[in-house]
Amino acid sequence: MSEISIRTVNATDVLALQTLARKTFYDAFAEQNTEEDMQEYLEVNLSEEKLTSELNNPASFFFFAIYHELPVGYLKVNTGNAQSDFKDSNGFEIERIYVEKAFHGKKVSDALFQKAISLASDLNYKEVWLGVWEENKKAIRFYEKNGFVPFDTHIFMLGTDQQTDILMKKIIA
Repeated sequence: MSEISIRTVNATDVLALQTLARKTFYDAFAEQNTEEDMQEYLEVNLSEEKLTSELNNPASFFFFAIYHELPVGYLKVNTGNAQSDFKDSNGFEIERIYVEKAFHGKKVSDALFQKAISLASDLNYKEVWLGVWEENKKAIRFYEKNGFVPFDTHIFMLGTDQQTDILMKKIIA
């Protein structure tokens, strides 16, 4: 889809980011989780205050996928101490890639993923890592197709539910 462009998310975009983040997360995981756990996660982890703090962290980077001037997906990557786990000073984490359901299968995830790999390379990182829920088979296949391999697991709290994420990495240098 050639009409997709990628742009940096800035502090003035926090409400647009919050709206997109909450919608795409809910759409992705609501069927497999309780409404209570979903609402707690959305309210705590995707609050305006939390997203503003993340946007202001110089070790995190956010990007929108834009279609006809509207954000339809987003990417969050972390370096250094901003990483959610695997605190390796040489680590580069893809923490979030989320896309509106209407744009699934239209290469938006690919564009965001390529932006992450390109940024990691530009910043001279040799390895990229991420965590993906063990039940998210579609995402696991996407990352395997793009050269990621599992290396560990960690716990991800969705509300009160302890879930297991598979940690995957890719050498890019």
